[in-house]
Amino acid sequence: LAGSAAAFAPASSGKASTSLASAFENELGAQEPLGFYDPIGLLNEADEARFQRLRYVELKHGRIAQLAFVGNLITRAGIHLPGNIDLEGDAFDSYPDGLAAISGPDAIPSAGLGQIILFIGLLELFVMKDVTGESEFPGDFRNGALDFGWDTFSEETK
Repeated sequence: LAGSAAAFAPASSGKASTSLASAFENELGAQEPLGFYDPIGLLNEADEARFQRLRYVELKHGRIAQLAFVGNLITRAGIHLPGNIDLEGDAFDSYPDGLAAISGPDAIPSAGLGQIILFIGLLELFVMKDVTGESEFPGDFRNGALDFGWDTFSEETK
């Protein structure tokens, strides 16, 4: 009887430690219960530069996703840019909200979608990066243009 009950007891498994986990386990974001979490192995055999690059890209794309979400909320609330979107006189509010704005029968023309994609690409390549080399932390895209008083905070607050 005791043998059959042992079959349902949780098996003890030792925590595997790798050089990767020990290299990044104290980084910001590594917390219990998962610790350093890299489920698809993007950082297998990676160095500090690769880790910092992936952190930088994650922050940048997270901010872009947040802006896209807020833009979706604003247009669904009925707030649109004033004026016309093209020279034919089509107003910004004449197009549907959300995914229907880029696909479907009432979508913006493909040339307009191409312009949006080109603009996003230009932002990605030339604007949303540290061009001055003065960034104070990962994701600092101020480039010396904006100062929100970051330098007045203590190191602990930063």
